[in-house]
Amino acid sequence: MMPSQPEQPGDPLAGISTQNIYRELLRRMGEDPERDGLLRTPERMEKSTAFLTRGYQQSIDEVLHGALFDVDYDEMVIVKDIEFYSQCEHHLLPFFGKAHVAYVPQGKVIGLSKIPRIVDVFARRLQVQERLTRQIAEAITAAIRPQGVAVILEASHLCMMMRGVEKQHSSTVTSAMLGVFNTQLQTRNEFLSLVRRAGSGL
Repeated sequence: MMPSQPEQPGDPLAGISTQNIYRELLRRMGEDPERDGLLRTPERMEKSTAFLTRGYQQSIDEVLHGALFDVDYDEMVIVKDIEFYSQCEHHLLPFFGKAHVAYVPQGKVIGLSKIPRIVDVFARRLQVQERLTRQIAEAITAAIRPQGVAVILEASHLCMMMRGVEKQHSSTVTSAMLGVFNTQLQTRNEFLSLVRRAGSGL
């Protein structure tokens, strides 16, 4: 079940359950929400939407759960080819792809499994790819204050594939380069070289 939100004054949907809203949506599509195949669809849609947007119910502190470690290491750390799924906030259609995340520590590192979890916290919300990229980078920066953070997202957008321009093989690449990745060309190029070596589309 989706988490309930406080009702706003004058909300025309106040008192109406999420499932009934989905039921009405099916009706306005021209469907019969009472037919066998659709009887439980509003319930499934509510559960599915809650899962796909569960990032709103998560915080970075909860996800990290103290997995920050003091280390004497100042070379680049990269976690690449992190699969992610998100939803375009303009059309509520999925976009999905891979994230490549790097940072140069400054006395602290993050448990490696936490980096994909940080990606998911922000991906499991209504998003635009540009903001998602920046949020991942800024969250890592805030957590460990490294020398720099780099994030690249490569994604396919169903809002470009199923509708609109209908380009099936297009992909969108966004990047956020903070700290030394922004100020030192050699560091940025090392990151890009290591990501390309993995056989990504970059």
